[in-house]
Amino acid sequence: MLDCSLTKARRDFAIDVEFSVGSSRLGLFGPSGSGKSTLLSCLAGLEIPDSGYIRWNGQSWFPPPLPLHRRSLGYLTQRERLFPHLSVAENVLFALNAAARRQQEAWVQEIQSRLGLEALWDRAPRELSGGQTRRVAMARALCRKPELVLLDEPFAGLDRPLVRELTAVIKLWQEELGFTLLAVDHDPVVLEALCPDVIAIEKGQVIQRGSWQELATRPVSPTLRGLLDKI
Repeated sequence: MLDCSLTKARRDFAIDVEFSVGSSRLGLFGPSGSGKSTLLSCLAGLEIPDSGYIRWNGQSWFPPPLPLHRRSLGYLTQRERLFPHLSVAENVLFALNAAARRQQEAWVQEIQSRLGLEALWDRAPRELSGGQTRRVAMARALCRKPELVLLDEPFAGLDRPLVRELTAVIKLWQEELGFTLLAVDHDPVVLEALCPDVIAIEKGQVIQRGSWQELATRPVSPTLRGLLDKI
């Protein structure tokens, strides 16, 4: 269970959100610049909230700030940040020590196969396309079997058939492994396919929470209504 209540000042407004989520898939949706990525960054420990709390299964992640390596999470950011001097395999396995690599061998092989990384395994990041780089970053985020997975625009640069395939795979993994998934995407169609429930955020505030049908039929703001026209 993730319990979160935090504030974080930004240049133009302050993020002030409160929500809880269990072992499920929850989308974070709203206009560009509304604070969704900053929220994920605070949960991951890359940014420090100004106040509030973040608790995971009773463990305090803030305050005080718990180091990133002690949080059981996988985080796919908008920028992949692969290590340029390491191969694809070394990037994916970076967070696993020798013993963990042996224990997770079957899982890593499944990720490798499902994300289509077999032919890329020994390549350098500079040899990859944007979509290939995205899939490698996703593999790295999932290889430790984290309890909390944060996905920020997870399918950027990927074509529609692959997006549909990976959406199905991520949903299957979430159901089998029972991790909590929080995902951000600018496309409501993509995010609806991945997450049955959604939190709508505008200018750092949670303005609505529910199913996509509830948001689409009773949006609480004109901005949200316009963003949901695709559904």
